[in-house]
Amino acid sequence: MTKKMTHTTTRNSWMDASPRCGLLLLLLAGCSASGARDASGVPGVNIADAALDGGMPQTALNVTRSILESQPRNVGALVRQGAALAQLNQPDAAMEAYKRALAVDPSAAAALLGLGRLELSRGSAEDAEHNFTKLLAGAPNDRTALNNLGVALDLQGHHEAAQEEYAKVLRLEPDNRAASINQALSLSLSGQAGRSVALLRGPASQPDATPRVRQDLAVALALSGNTREAGKLLLTDLSPSDAAAALAGYQALDATEK
Repeated sequence: MTKKMTHTTTRNSWMDASPRCGLLLLLLAGCSASGARDASGVPGVNIADAALDGGMPQTALNVTRSILESQPRNVGALVRQGAALAQLNQPDAAMEAYKRALAVDPSAAAALLGLGRLELSRGSAEDAEHNFTKLLAGAPNDRTALNNLGVALDLQGHHEAAQEEYAKVLRLEPDNRAASINQALSLSLSGQAGRSVALLRGPASQPDATPRVRQDLAVALALSGNTREAGKLLLTDLSPSDAAAALAGYQALDATEK
């Protein structure tokens, strides 16, 4: 059976970004914003929430459209509309919904988070950083925003600052896997690949380890000079040709960081 290349299965608008940025987006684990929603007392919004949680974004979109016909400035409905459109792979419309919510309430946390995540997916790391920072000004312990801010900083090459954000998450939640893995990958990108390998070997060897975690370890191995083990690990999930292409990409990361 031919193995599928996991790098090409994520169909987001990150493909509009630079190749380096696109690769890093696939390796860094940003926390999903789908569960973050501003409170709303409007009848019907709970139906949209249930539809989003149940993987029925079109139903959620229809519900929010009905609400917004009579209440076009309802922030809760606009946030859920943004989430529904994002799930439907309509990022431009989703971003517009979040921006409309922020025009009504500039501090709406769920809108800032959702918009920031979409900006990350497009490689607009500076814009994403701005929105995550604004959210954290009002909610400094928001772990999802902290982790995503770290991703935005890493994408800009600010690895030490990114590691500080991941560390904040881990102080609040020591078992946060996304922040732990992101911190290890960030260490690789900042010249500490050996330390990163030590941190990633455990998570990558777990029975429930994902291809992304194994590929993060492969990055650390490649950047530490152990390309043979990195290539062998990539073959766990990729075909030989895809593994070779991925390894070449990881080695290119090393060149861009120097």
